[in-house]
Amino acid sequence: MLSTLMCFGTALSTVHAKSNDQINTTFSSILEQERTWAGLKSQKKQVAEIEWHYSEGGDASKPTVLLIHGLSGTRDNWNRVVHYLTPYYHVIIPDLPFHGDTKVPKDFDSSVPNLTEKLKRFTEALGINDSIHVAGHSLGGAIAYLYSAQYSHKIDSLLLMNAAGVYKTANTVYLKDPTQLKSLIVDQSGDFDQLLKLAMANPPFIPKEILKEQEALMIKNSSQTQHVIDQIVMIQKAFTPDSFVMAGRIIDSPVLILWGDQDRIVNKEVAQELQSLLKNAEKPIIYKDVGHMPLLELDQVVAQDYLKFLNKVQLAKKKQNTQTAP
Repeated sequence: MLSTLMCFGTALSTVHAKSNDQINTTFSSILEQERTWAGLKSQKKQVAEIEWHYSEGGDASKPTVLLIHGLSGTRDNWNRVVHYLTPYYHVIIPDLPFHGDTKVPKDFDSSVPNLTEKLKRFTEALGINDSIHVAGHSLGGAIAYLYSAQYSHKIDSLLLMNAAGVYKTANTVYLKDPTQLKSLIVDQSGDFDQLLKLAMANPPFIPKEILKEQEALMIKNSSQTQHVIDQIVMIQKAFTPDSFVMAGRIIDSPVLILWGDQDRIVNKEVAQELQSLLKNAEKPIIYKDVGHMPLLELDQVVAQDYLKFLNKVQLAKKKQNTQTAP
């Protein structure tokens, strides 16, 4: 069963209620089992116009880790990593607007700045907006980056994994011309298989039946993915590499940077650029023979590296609090 669950986790799925009832019931059941295995429970919270659906796990009295998924992903992309985090940390993973089960109006502004602001309102509503660890993958990395810049006094640490952004060292077609992201939209038969091969250096085996169901669901929701990409293109035009750097200079928190050396969407050279502009960034960890999805391709190693980093941050914070105590 676990191998089947991992296949579902690698599917980059966006499952919605409009899907076939039988597929939806089976898929939802398996995802819930995977969440349980990871120590998570499904929750929802209405904040203004957004009905947030999210996973929560771990002891709420422990430090909180906020995990943000990428474009066309869901909270479940993090499940395999979170399995190792929940024994030690309080974990929150939301489905972003236009992704997963989170519900928003059709005219919702899904630009990165607005998603960042709405995510802050979400953390406030949950009462977890102080002293949190923020982590983002791909598009989620861009959101985590901006979140940490705008609310730096609320952040204890930042993890950037194959993070999207506006970079001087960008050399992939998707970073140079964000309109090319539209080519990643799954809107016809065969697209999903090609997406997996592009996103991962070594895509895992997925049964044909599941692949077909996943592809059909992603095709059905392709217009939502298109909407998000349109917003990404707009914000890419508004930002320059220099303005992106300025935002990063504000971030004081310790930063961990993780990357796959075979990433064909956000090239690995970007990791060094990020380290150079972030004042408290550690030397990037570059995973050999890994693509854009380390959290799925190398989940256990990613979890170990992240836990080591988090524990170091927590020890430094405890030491600082002891030194400043009256």
